[in-house]
Amino acid sequence: MEDLDPPREEPGAAGRILNSLEQHGLYWDEEVLYQSQRDTAYAAALAKLGSRSLLFACDCTRQILGPDGACRGDCRDRQGHLATPSAIRVDPPGNCRIHFRDRLQGSASGSDIEVPDFVVRRKDGLFAYQLAVVVDDAWQGITHIVRGSDLLDSTPRQIFLQQALDYHTPLYSHIPVITDRGGQKFSKQNHAPALDDRDAPANLRGALMFLRQDEPPASLRDSEQILAFASERWEPAKIPPVMSIAASGAT
Repeated sequence: MEDLDPPREEPGAAGRILNSLEQHGLYWDEEVLYQSQRDTAYAAALAKLGSRSLLFACDCTRQILGPDGACRGDCRDRQGHLATPSAIRVDPPGNCRIHFRDRLQGSASGSDIEVPDFVVRRKDGLFAYQLAVVVDDAWQGITHIVRGSDLLDSTPRQIFLQQALDYHTPLYSHIPVITDRGGQKFSKQNHAPALDDRDAPANLRGALMFLRQDEPPASLRDSEQILAFASERWEPAKIPPVMSIAASGAT
């Protein structure tokens, strides 16, 4: 459960997410791992990165950061003279490029340029997403990661951390996300309607249609039946790397 940011977390959000998963027939094998309870593990990983001289403090404001989110304030050369509070960033070695093969997107690389520096602990002292997910995936023995293509750019950063922390790198599959006509991802930040748990089977059917999978027979009426049907006939090759759907036509 990604609850790293208490100031922004809505009360009851975690419970609603878990309930939504259950309504859609999606269950977990072990106890839910809450990132808000994992500070000790993240601090240990941060210390390991520091011992390998991969960290630097940064007091850049959002206005100073580059378009890739990297430090542009010469913070590396001002380590003894930074404003407080400061963020902690990972500093990949020069000319660092991460190449990997996504199971849906094909061959991919971090960028045509170097993998930029990125935040692992924020100015407010909270640990950043990039570090937390890498530590938790390793802790839980995750071997396959399936997520939205909007996170494809994060993958090179996470693979760099996995290598720096001596972790195994999982296999990645980035599926297309639903966007509006302007290319904006459906999300609460863009005022997309919340998922309606009252008709979970219809939601699953809509998702399978969006991913161009076989349509479940009308006789299958509950979530578990639909998921079982979809699992038996799952064909990743049918999923286009990039897809968009108009807001008016989204389910």
